[in-house]
Amino acid sequence: MVTPKHLCPWGVKAKDLLRRAGYQIEDHHLASKEENEDYKQRHGYDETPQIFIGDKRVGGYDALREFLGKGPDPKEGETYQPVIAVFLASLLMALSTCWAMHQSILPIRTMELFVSFSMCVLGILKLRDLQGFATGFIQYDLLAQHYVPYAYVYAFIETGAGILMIGHLATLFAAPAALLVSTIGAVSVFKAVYLEKRDLNCACVGGGSKVPLGFISLTENLLMMAMAVWMLAKSAL
Repeated sequence: MVTPKHLCPWGVKAKDLLRRAGYQIEDHHLASKEENEDYKQRHGYDETPQIFIGDKRVGGYDALREFLGKGPDPKEGETYQPVIAVFLASLLMALSTCWAMHQSILPIRTMELFVSFSMCVLGILKLRDLQGFATGFIQYDLLAQHYVPYAYVYAFIETGAGILMIGHLATLFAAPAALLVSTIGAVSVFKAVYLEKRDLNCACVGGGSKVPLGFISLTENLLMMAMAVWMLAKSAL
């Protein structure tokens, strides 16, 4: 469907797949929502676009991917991609910032910045859809299950502690707060995944994510714990 106010993304993606597979494309637009619905009803289809190769009907976008041997669309199913993106971007930001500040890559300072930046980015993703995050979080977090408002406060604590830790500010406030929430989180994830063997999605990158709850989620909490302990020990010296 192509109208002045709407361009079907699946049609564009289907054309791209066909073009890269070497096919010549004859594109037929449905110019209104009504025309789109009428087309589906007349032919008994439940979606558009519909792809035909010669006289053979392939089907919709997902059917085309299968026909071309591409497998399911990457949007489907469980994935660690969001977490990998967060950690990789945070590490690169930490390296860049450390170099800008010291004209050198200092391992300890880089690690401090990496964990702090990761906390900030993960916190922002949670705050983007706080309601969705809370809904997923209370499924496994022990404190949030007994006191639901904590699920909404958690994202602010994580983000705020990360911001303060970047500049070594208010360490006696930020570090204990981070240590508390990360310890509860680590215990909650360990209980849900390794003791109860529950199959859940992690709310670490916000609501509606397809990131499996497990080792990555536990690692996130352990990094926060280690960072908090380090910052407290450093401030005491």
